[in-house]
Amino acid sequence: VLALIAFICIETIMECSPCEGLYFFEFVSCSALVVTGVLLLMFSLSLHTRIPQINWNLTDLVNTGLSTFFFFIASVVLAALNHKTGAEIAAVIFGFLAMAVYAVNTYLAIKKWRMNSRQQSSRQTSDYIRARTESREVDHRPEIQRLDA
Repeated sequence: VLALIAFICIETIMECSPCEGLYFFEFVSCSALVVTGVLLLMFSLSLHTRIPQINWNLTDLVNTGLSTFFFFIASVVLAALNHKTGAEIAAVIFGFLAMAVYAVNTYLAIKKWRMNSRQQSSRQTSDYIRARTESREVDHRPEIQRLDA
């Protein structure tokens, strides 16, 4: 929502002298809005379960991490090249707010990714131990006992 508001604020600016910062901020806010919206839709409709080959926790982590980084850069650049108009100031404020929300989401995504990685590695370890234990069990068959005698 904050990315949408930042995008709307930046779109209301009619004139700019050095427009590079404005265009970069526009690109970042629009890209973050679209990618996050698509991921939100996929998670909400449980479409991500149909494609198990993709690590969705890592995908979410990368999206939020990159959005945090690029919102920070875009907001700093727009603040530095600001012409003190109301729309630019509002866009910078909402850009930093969006960056903060993406940073919190990145932190939560890291925790979730680490937790799932630990569960997966412990599951693989327990499967390995179970397989090794089963392979070491001796079957008490008569022909083996005859050879030992």
